[in-house]
Amino acid sequence: MLMDLAAVFAGLNSLLLLGLIYIYGRIAWRTRAVFSIGLLMFGSLLLIHDAMTVFMYFTMSTYFGEAILPYIFAATAVEFAGLSVLLRITL
Repeated sequence: MLMDLAAVFAGLNSLLLLGLIYIYGRIAWRTRAVFSIGLLMFGSLLLIHDAMTVFMYFTMSTYFGEAILPYIFAATAVEFAGLSVLLRITL
């Protein structure tokens, strides 16, 4: 149950990151600002991380013990909250 919720939040994190990458890409294209390019790179690398996380949750979930599941869920939920705030501030 918690692993499934963690996978859902990791997927939602990927969607939020796609939105941020799109926005940062438009800003970087128009302004050529180094800061925006850096945010674009950061968002892209974090998206790769989240895609790997979703893959790992679905393929390696049998290797995780029950005791670690609340922490995995909390980490993805906190990341979701942080990315939501970042997207809201960016808009």
